[in-house]
Amino acid sequence: MHSQRRVLVGVLVLGAATLLRAFDWTELEKRVTEFTLANGMHFIVLERHEAPVVSFHAYVDAGSVNDPSGKTGLAHMFEHMIGKGTTDLGSLNWAEEQRALEEVERAYDALELEKRKGRRADPQKLEALRKALEQAIERANRYVDPNKYVQVIEQNGAVGFNATTGADATQYFYSLPSNRLELWFLLQSEWFRQPVFREFYKERDVVREERRMRVESDPRGKLYEVLLATAFLAHPYRTIVGWASDIENLRAADAAWFHRTYYVPSNITVAIVGDVDPKEIRKLAERYFGRLEPGPPPPTVITEEPPQEGERRVAIESESQPVLMIAYKRPDQRHPDDPVLDVLDGVLSMGRTGLLYQELVRDRRIALAAGSSATFPSGKFPNTFLIYAVPNLGHSTAENEQAIYQILARLEREPVAEETLSRVKRNIRASIIRSLASNAGLAMRLAWYHVNYGDWRMMFRGLELIDRVSAEDIQRVVKQYFRPSQRTVAFLVQAKEAAQ
Repeated sequence: MHSQRRVLVGVLVLGAATLLRAFDWTELEKRVTEFTLANGMHFIVLERHEAPVVSFHAYVDAGSVNDPSGKTGLAHMFEHMIGKGTTDLGSLNWAEEQRALEEVERAYDALELEKRKGRRADPQKLEALRKALEQAIERANRYVDPNKYVQVIEQNGAVGFNATTGADATQYFYSLPSNRLELWFLLQSEWFRQPVFREFYKERDVVREERRMRVESDPRGKLYEVLLATAFLAHPYRTIVGWASDIENLRAADAAWFHRTYYVPSNITVAIVGDVDPKEIRKLAERYFGRLEPGPPPPTVITEEPPQEGERRVAIESESQPVLMIAYKRPDQRHPDDPVLDVLDGVLSMGRTGLLYQELVRDRRIALAAGSSATFPSGKFPNTFLIYAVPNLGHSTAENEQAIYQILARLEREPVAEETLSRVKRNIRASIIRSLASNAGLAMRLAWYHVNYGDWRMMFRGLELIDRVSAEDIQRVVKQYFRPSQRTVAFLVQAKEAAQ
């Protein structure tokens, strides 16, 4: 099986090289088939017969932005649950395990009930209930067949088995030899239909440790989190991993509710790219995913961020390397100015030709690194345009901040040179085409554009919109969005500098 995986990796690379040599949008469009099952699940299928490989990308339109209040980190838990399996795969005895898992939740209910008494809670009873919960979890774990779900996938030659949670979505993906096509339909449909949240509390502890390492012990991770919390006072564009106290109190019952609410077929899009027959794909989709019960449309995010009426500043004292982050409010990704902001991002930070690198790092040497991101933390809702800098030794965040403002003022005052604009557009186009070179990259893009724009063809249209961006457009958006009242400034500063 390992040799099979090596062959799969090789053909994926070969396919990527072929696509880059001659990317034909018209030909690609001819090879795409779309259909929607009766339960609402949407499929996009792209035939590419260059190699016996197929890539799968399941896009669930729910991310951390959908976490309920007091349950931050819940969407992210599913990323850790995908490998735990189903009722049929991952259990030594499902009937017994099911009873044991139900006992775990009853023990947790009893503990929660006593904890709600607050100061009136009996300390001895609380301790006894905690021990009872630990024992119930231990009994349930006896029925677990560890990593069985993942083992079956990898033993069949899978490459790139993974999942990722973002602010707006959760995505599941991997590639298989095309003669293992049906395995994906069987396993993924079963997990979507009846996931088992086994070892949930063990994984909850893993996530808590993840937060400790990536946020609490990492000053930059902490700055990232504080910047979001300061920039967004109302809208739930906050931490993806979750707040510590929320993580520590997440329940398997919470995950079951989230699954029932957001993992309904109409909220899932599947893109399949590779050596496939669309007719066969449709038959398999009907057979396996057609079993999923339809559900009501998930609740939408109704909280809107109120207009920002002044600059916000937040500092974190740390003995680590100083860092500066500036986030300007901007509209969502469907706004007509989105491609203009993408081009501006390229002008500012596209490699060594970007203005931030040239001026802050190369010429003035006041920064070790500097860059930007047109969409932060995600784009489904109004978000921010992020600019950052890491000061060089002997230089401050304040010095870098003023240098950034000078660059923005010049971009508003003077049009970007046509040569620069053309180079940025070429680089954006090349970057997008490179991302489509592999089956996996193409599947991800097809699903993403369908969900976020209602039509996967927008990835073609998006390049046309990029080409239309003018120097005057750049000047206009800088003037419109990069105002002092619309920015949030966050920085890591050493205690000595803070005192000054």
